[in-house]
Amino acid sequence: MGRKGDWACTGWDNGECTATPYCPPRCPRFRDREAVPGLVRPQRPADVDALVEMYLGLDPSDRTMGLPPATETELRRWLGRFTEDGWSLVAEMGSTVVGHTGVTPGEAAAPHLVVFVADDAQGRGVGSELLRQLVAYAADHGHEALTLTVEADNTAAVTVYDNLGFDVVERFRGELEMRLSLDEPVVGRVQRPPAEWEG
Repeated sequence: MGRKGDWACTGWDNGECTATPYCPPRCPRFRDREAVPGLVRPQRPADVDALVEMYLGLDPSDRTMGLPPATETELRRWLGRFTEDGWSLVAEMGSTVVGHTGVTPGEAAAPHLVVFVADDAQGRGVGSELLRQLVAYAADHGHEALTLTVEADNTAAVTVYDNLGFDVVERFRGELEMRLSLDEPVVGRVQRPPAEWEG
């Protein structure tokens, strides 16, 4: 597996993996619903160009509550917030970045999260895996909870968040504020090594 932080593992079956002290909070390897292998890892400075390209390629209908920003300049500024005042993860398939999730502010007990998936990777479980990874990393970072804001009529996203254990804590102007306590059993589930995962 290599040293902690060097998680680009390939060519092995993680079905029998029981983890080591060098592993990240959740196994970085996953397969989407079409059995395409992927990898989730912390964002690196060199990922910014690929993230900008992914975000600029999103259909306008994928933008919600003004995010992600619509221009390259605004995108770069927005992505900089995760580097300067938060942290984030990217999902890769092959050498292509297909998803991004992150939190700000990074020092908050209950930071606010965002998650976006490239158009051609949507509906394949990439967003759900990014969220499970985010929960595992957030617990590892010592956060107490995660919060998010979602449009109330975005039933697909609300269902994903609800299935992971997020609760609606406030409703306002067609939006929902949701929260996941990191004391919940979900943290233990997402941090288990692959050999302990259910089907």
